[in-house]
Amino acid sequence: MRKLLNIPNILTLSRIAVIPVVMILFYMQTKVSLWSALALFILGGITDFFDGYLARRWNMMSAFGRFLDPIADKLLIASMLIILASFDRLPGLWTIPAVLIMSREMLIAGLREFLGPHRIILPVSKLAKWKTTSQMVAMGFLIMGGHGEELVPHNLLIGQIGLCIAALLTVITGWDYMKKGLAIIKTMDEKKP
Repeated sequence: MRKLLNIPNILTLSRIAVIPVVMILFYMQTKVSLWSALALFILGGITDFFDGYLARRWNMMSAFGRFLDPIADKLLIASMLIILASFDRLPGLWTIPAVLIMSREMLIAGLREFLGPHRIILPVSKLAKWKTTSQMVAMGFLIMGGHGEELVPHNLLIGQIGLCIAALLTVITGWDYMKKGLAIIKTMDEKKP
């Protein structure tokens, strides 16, 4: 158990632990609670960088960390998308990027789950890392919504357009993973007697 609870894995777990706190603060809908929610969300995003960086630098990479890191990202992103849509930060057509992002995440998670028992790993691409970063930046604007207008004019619109850009990157990286995964699956089918 001690090996599992190293600093990189604790940072990853903190990204999951912060989700209910961010949700509670967001539901309060006061200026202070939204700024606090944003600060915790940003902290969660920062841990996404540092958990992997520290694991590589300190040679603490583990199967547990590789398993948990993408799940922590997906939980944070998915929970925030649902909350943002429920508070009209993503009304009408603005929900389409959220649906695309969540659909892609489920599709790729299913692909990885299928390939896992065959000991086939689809490594995270650089573009996929940019995709996650763009999602988190867009969501930062969306968390503040109208309360961020005094600091950044058109704050909500910037977040909505940013989420569209993130959704585009999400679709591109999803297509790339699916092409690689389907090629592997095709090879598996061809090897069957």
